[in-house]
Amino acid sequence: MKILEKYANLLIEYCLDIQKGEKLYVVSTTAAEPLVIEVYKAAIKAGAHVEISLSMAEQNKVFLDNANEDQLNYLNPPQEYIMGNFDAYLVIRAPHNLRENNNVDLQKSKKRSAALAPINKAYFERTANGSLKRSLCQYPTQAAAQEAGMSLSEYEYFVYNAC
Repeated sequence: MKILEKYANLLIEYCLDIQKGEKLYVVSTTAAEPLVIEVYKAAIKAGAHVEISLSMAEQNKVFLDNANEDQLNYLNPPQEYIMGNFDAYLVIRAPHNLRENNNVDLQKSKKRSAALAPINKAYFERTANGSLKRSLCQYPTQAAAQEAGMSLSEYEYFVYNAC
């Protein structure tokens, strides 16, 4: 069994305890595609209904640098539905660049955060009352390895052995 398959099984079977018929929402970046595929396989085998959202490099920066007022205040209806109705939520941290948002407009960033408050409120309420199972994990990327002061292979070894 490959390491990513083992990692995915750990996330689906143990961390989230996904059961047949449950709805799972997976969020990551395109950098974690190999793990996302294994998570998807494991969740499908467990009988889950799976939705995946992958962001691309600098997506948030591009949005904040170019969004108008209406776009900053827009609340995505599917996102609201997911946070209010799904059984499980998995975030796979896989940064392309940990500093990509350093020079974004702070006011735009605050407006966007305020617009997303209802989604965040639902998330925190549901995780607090146990109606939303959630897990956060790390996928080794060059950006995260650099931040940790390691080579990518050293960081991979660190992450996978921690699991």
